Amino acid sequence: VQLQASGGGLVQAGGSLRLSCAASGDALWRYRMAWFRQGPENEREFVATITRSGDSTYYADSVKGRFTISRQNMKNTVWLQMSSLSPEDTAVYYCAATTVVGVPTTPAAYRSWGQGTQVTVSS
Repeated sequence: VQLQASGGGLVQAGGSLRLSCAASGDALWRYRMAWFRQGPENEREFVATITRSGDSTYYADSVKGRFTISRQNMKNTVWLQMSSLSPEDTAVYYCAATTVVGVPTTPAAYRSWGQGTQVTVSS
């Protein structure tokens, strides 16, 4: 599956953004989807994941209660709604797909990656 992330930009602290991830080349329902992020000089870190059907989600503690991952398989799209943003959320955000069972939170478990979209939060 090919993934393309979009929706990043510059936002003030406390603001909101919604990222989108469009899938092509295969049916999205076959994959568990996730968002990761990578800040400058940081390793790529897990943000959120959602089951193939969309009935269950899991979040990193750092974003729990502020970010919401969702999907619509008929539209082959996954979203990440981000609110109450802080400068610490500044990073390149990547969507990723996997067929690995369980709740994988490591980048190595994900086979397909989008190109990333930059999110910058100003103080």
